[in-house]
Amino acid sequence: MNSRPNILFAFADDWGRYANVYNEEKGGSPLNKFIDTPTIDKIANEGVIFTNSLVPAPTCTPCRSSVLSGRYFWQTRLGAILTGAVWDENIPTYPKILEKSGYHTGATYKTWGPGVPFGVPPYGSQEHYYNKSGTTFGGFSHQATRNIRSGMGVEEAKTPLYEEAKNNFLDFLNNRNGDEPFCYWWGPTNTHRTWEKGSGKELWGLEPDDLKGNMPDFFPDTADVREDVADYLGECMAYDRGLAAILKELEAIGELDNTLIVVSGDHGIPGFPRAKCNLYDIGCEVALMARLPGVIPEGLVIDDMTNLMDLAPTFLEVGGCEIPECMVGDSLWKKMCGEDTKENEWVITGRERHVATAREWNLPYPQRAIRTKDFLYIHNFCPDRWPMGFPNGMDDLLTEPVAWERIVKDTYSVYPDMDASPTKAWMVHHRAEPEHTSNFLLAFDKRPQEELFDLNKDPHQMYNVACGAEYADVKAKIKQTLMDELHKQRDPRVCDDVVRYDNSPFTDAFPQAGEEAHARAEERLSRSGE
Repeated sequence: MNSRPNILFAFADDWGRYANVYNEEKGGSPLNKFIDTPTIDKIANEGVIFTNSLVPAPTCTPCRSSVLSGRYFWQTRLGAILTGAVWDENIPTYPKILEKSGYHTGATYKTWGPGVPFGVPPYGSQEHYYNKSGTTFGGFSHQATRNIRSGMGVEEAKTPLYEEAKNNFLDFLNNRNGDEPFCYWWGPTNTHRTWEKGSGKELWGLEPDDLKGNMPDFFPDTADVREDVADYLGECMAYDRGLAAILKELEAIGELDNTLIVVSGDHGIPGFPRAKCNLYDIGCEVALMARLPGVIPEGLVIDDMTNLMDLAPTFLEVGGCEIPECMVGDSLWKKMCGEDTKENEWVITGRERHVATAREWNLPYPQRAIRTKDFLYIHNFCPDRWPMGFPNGMDDLLTEPVAWERIVKDTYSVYPDMDASPTKAWMVHHRAEPEHTSNFLLAFDKRPQEELFDLNKDPHQMYNVACGAEYADVKAKIKQTLMDELHKQRDPRVCDDVVRYDNSPFTDAFPQAGEEAHARAEERLSRSGE
């Protein structure tokens, strides 16, 4: 057996922090008591669990570019653009460094950008991509439900999906040379939209009405929304069972206890208010746990503020590789081993673009935030823009008597930076009802330049106290910390040609956008004094 441990990175799409082990005392949601995640819980209980882990950006490609490179997303430039991402080969990534050091590397399902296989830059050839047994796990509830309709029992209907995950992993293992250590990225996408309506109950026995009174305060606690949440929680359980199939094979070859297992996700829950694509906790908080018996102590709980971009240097330290100076993240390895008690006080998150058509000329919604244990401060650089994109066609959704399925489908074009979903459709359709208007505005309305939330008094971050006199000193201090770090890390949003940075990266494709977008940006900058 190789002296260097293997690395298994289970990185789910849009998972957030939904596992039974994350009770409310460990930074989780009341919803977690309704789901059963024995595999994830076992990893956490037999190793280390992080209770304050956040992503560097709450959208997939920017976050993943940070995880790969150990840098803030703006430091990966076009590598952080959701549509049309291009990787700069001068930016080192941990899989490539590990491979050069003798690790067998590869992945299944989603890794860097949406639809971008492991075999393109920054990884090299197609041989790193192991999906021969299929990719239907990404549509878990759809496929399992079809299997039931064909006459299978519930558990029988799920089995082919577990087999797919297992066989893709075995294909990866069978391609390594001898006992060389491996680094494998398992990136299931089933927790991303879409899901089969009613699948949470049909496949996992989750009763939507049991969730009543346990939802975040900014969710409409209605039957349609509860069912949507239950269907999502079912996908979280499917992720757990797929991981179990992989760990069973590791155990069968005697490598389970020589493998560092790290479990996390790229951002929060999709298609729900203030979540994915937002800098509030529900958009940025994620699960993070790790297991390596005999090295990582059992039952270790780390409450430090933790940024996922710290994983790249962590994996390199585990593999005995030199960490490039350009990686600004800090290795978590000594913390995982219980050897480093230094406390991290904050994490910085941010956002630029998500859906390319959300605003004219692909203009972003630029935000940066700093999260401490007690406060969340968000700076919205362009508060004149719609945070979730244009409200296209809302009047038709409110007044036209169309089928519910059509309404859900049509919400792709309404506020495009929020995934289409039954919850989104419900909120848009019922927005004029007085009892729901305030939550609708919290989710979709324009936001002030500064937001500050007192997390001890307002854990759901619904009451902005940025203008409160009693918080003036706190705001000034936390904002200064944020801006100091942004300047230190050369964030173009505060350091360079902001007008140029604000412009679409696809100006060559849309030349008419250039001068007009620049003129508007310059006008905004002169008004705001930024």
